[in-house]
Amino acid sequence: MGIVQPGERPIFFVVMLAMILVLEGFSFFGIVEYVYGAESSDAVLTTKDCAKCHKKEFAAIRDNGVKHRSEVTCLDCHIDHPLLGEQIIPKCSQCHSGKKHYELTGCLSCHSDPHQPMEIIIKGEVTEPCLSCHPKQGEELKDYASFHSELSCNYCHDKHGYIPECFKCHEPHLEGQTLSECLGCHPAHLPLHIQYPLQTPSSHCAPCHEKQSVLMKETYTKHRVFTCAFCHRGIHTIIPECFHCHGEPHSPSIHRTMPDCITCHLDPHNLKT
Repeated sequence: MGIVQPGERPIFFVVMLAMILVLEGFSFFGIVEYVYGAESSDAVLTTKDCAKCHKKEFAAIRDNGVKHRSEVTCLDCHIDHPLLGEQIIPKCSQCHSGKKHYELTGCLSCHSDPHQPMEIIIKGEVTEPCLSCHPKQGEELKDYASFHSELSCNYCHDKHGYIPECFKCHEPHLEGQTLSECLGCHPAHLPLHIQYPLQTPSSHCAPCHEKQSVLMKETYTKHRVFTCAFCHRGIHTIIPECFHCHGEPHSPSIHRTMPDCITCHLDPHNLKT
């Protein structure tokens, strides 16, 4: 072929490229196929492919994804990818519907990272969005009004799922008292609707009912051996009728004349006549 002179080099390379294309049977699309190995319709994208570029998101969903990890894949939510397609960031309603909570707007104000949806950040004073998922607690706060009813949910639960110690705001009744002992009498969302088991020790009642506690310790009657919960059963402030245990121990005429036992016996915590 001889030596190619400097001025002839562009023509030479054009001729050589044309020969290669003809000999190999390449078209423009053949070159694309050669470069990428296969036509795009044959490629299969997997979650592992997403993780190669989106390491932060992949780690978040792996560690805290809950149902976003177990029930769906990256491709179920992110149907398209830039620059092709428009279904890149899905709307929450694509999957979440049919419940009152899902009718709320501004999902990302609490669920700030969809890849770890239960790592909830709560800002400001928030109540109504919480009650859309926790209606029972809302009804308790409404039906049994207390100071707790005036607080926002995140005043106590400043992180989703966090249950604070009562002692964050309240002094314990007695030294060494545990959270479970507090909640045994004072349910957090209806704290003044006090219910307690029969075996509740009197020491739990004494700090608020100090006078009655002292009288019970000083009395010489059989009442001394009873716990507070034995007489005041089940619900706080219940006052039992004497005849539930004692029947009518006196003559009918005495009971007719003085139907109220306390007229003579003055105080059931320290029976005197």
